[in-house]
Amino acid sequence: MSDLKLVGGADVHAETEVRRSRFITLLRRVGDEDAARALVTDARHRYPDARHHCSAFIVDIPGANRVERSSDDGEPAGTAGMPMLEVLRGSGLTDVAAVVVRYFGGIKLGTGGLVRAYSEAVQAALDGAARVRLERLGLWEVDLPHADAGRVEAELHGRGVQVKDVAYSAAGVRLTLASGDGAALASLLASLTSGAALPRTVGTTVVEHRV
Repeated sequence: MSDLKLVGGADVHAETEVRRSRFITLLRRVGDEDAARALVTDARHRYPDARHHCSAFIVDIPGANRVERSSDDGEPAGTAGMPMLEVLRGSGLTDVAAVVVRYFGGIKLGTGGLVRAYSEAVQAALDGAARVRLERLGLWEVDLPHADAGRVEAELHGRGVQVKDVAYSAAGVRLTLASGDGAALASLLASLTSGAALPRTVGTTVVEHRV
């Protein structure tokens, strides 16, 4: 699985123009093939009068092979979808879909011109796209007395440990922490609590870092 993704949320949008033809690119982070195809459907609804809605996507399927698809949507074979897919491959991103909507400007671009136009349309969107890198970390729980919890939580934040949850009860406070190094986390907690607190592993989580 690639660890480089688009930031989730709103679609990335870019527009380019080549010899009076208008190219509108939409990029979206997607989780599966259905979500990738949904972007194509959305583009058709948003731009119903456009002549072409060309597309490409790359999706990683857990436990299976990577899925890559492209469509020229009426452009000459190999002039739109595949060049778009090549740009996506070169970006290092996965779980990403791209649609390029073309409004024909009356001037034919030729095979080479189309390849360049569709490639540059996707690249223009990628140039403005925020990315995140995914990291899988261990999840740990630790129980603390009420009197110590606030201080320990603040110290953990200050040392760069991610506090994923804080649960209060009559017995005390339970912190859920994300860390890539369980031994270092145990050592840190021991130093902050004079050896009283020991973390226990409860699974893993994936966190995102802007790049």
